Amino acid sequence: MKKVLSILLIVLMVGLILAGCSSKQAQQPAQQEQAQQQQQSQPQQEQAKKDKYEFAVIVKATDSDFWQYVLIGANNAAKDNPAIHVTTYGPPSEADIDKQVSILENVVNQKPDAIVIASTSSDATVPALEKAHDQGIKIITIDNKVKTDKIDSFLATDNIEAGGKAAQKLVDELKAKGIPLKGKVGIISAMAGVQVLIDRDKGFTDKLKELAPDIQIVGPRYVDNDVLKAVSAAENILTANKDVIGFFADNNMTGDGLSRVITERKLQDKVVAVAFDSDPEEIKALESGALKALILQDPYGMGYKGVMSAYDALQGKTLEKYINTGSTVVTKENMNQQEIKELLDPTLKKK
Repeated sequence: MKKVLSILLIVLMVGLILAGCSSKQAQQPAQQEQAQQQQQSQPQQEQAKKDKYEFAVIVKATDSDFWQYVLIGANNAAKDNPAIHVTTYGPPSEADIDKQVSILENVVNQKPDAIVIASTSSDATVPALEKAHDQGIKIITIDNKVKTDKIDSFLATDNIEAGGKAAQKLVDELKAKGIPLKGKVGIISAMAGVQVLIDRDKGFTDKLKELAPDIQIVGPRYVDNDVLKAVSAAENILTANKDVIGFFADNNMTGDGLSRVITERKLQDKVVAVAFDSDPEEIKALESGALKALILQDPYGMGYKGVMSAYDALQGKTLEKYINTGSTVVTKENMNQQEIKELLDPTLKKK
């Protein structure tokens, strides 16, 4: 009997040992698979927790104060967020569309984490932007809308609305001076075929026709974003039309040229001139009365919010497809308010 019990005990022990070995062997593949999954997910976790993101900020031109203000905003955003490193790019002139496209293509090949771009053309940059988007690069467009949905967000002024504000202010100033709402108003436009300017001029024209249907519009006269050409355009309009009562210049370069003509001809009390954006020359013209108002966008905000929107996109946040960055009417009367001073001269906010 004892022998039988001993044999049974031995068989039971052997069975337990074999079961334990089998269990360990079954666990090993599962443990190996889990380890492999952890190894595979580690790069993804590291990607989500990058210490530094590379951003490319591309503006329309480096020869304009407006775009320098955009870059101040972009660089300040990077300084406020140590996880962001910004590199800035841009062609010398807004007229050099091919150069901007070349810059963008080179940037895409460098594969930054995000691109913030003010595209001079609504069409020319689309192939490179779509390529970047397909590679997983976050795309934020500012100022000018591009003809593709492959972007994460678009930040810009409502230019039709802002152009309407310019027309309203021009009419208000004419009335204040007792100038009858008849005669001619000239439009000087920086460039042909640029959507923001098309919208801006349309907003101005439509509102002026609504407020003063007897006023005849002359232009737009396109000047390739050149101050001296803007001077010539204003001179030519005045020479050819003896009943000019007002002007609208749709960016700061055209505003500079227009203000020079108003000043040289001493027309401050006879012609109401309204312009867009700001730079030191326009600010002096506002102070002197050569320009009666400036319609200001928020270039600093476009740069700052553009960079931060790209960062939010990288963190997985859902962005609004369009953000209106606003516009403000600035006159000699309100130009010394602190908030307005910072809009007029964003260098005051440079860090």
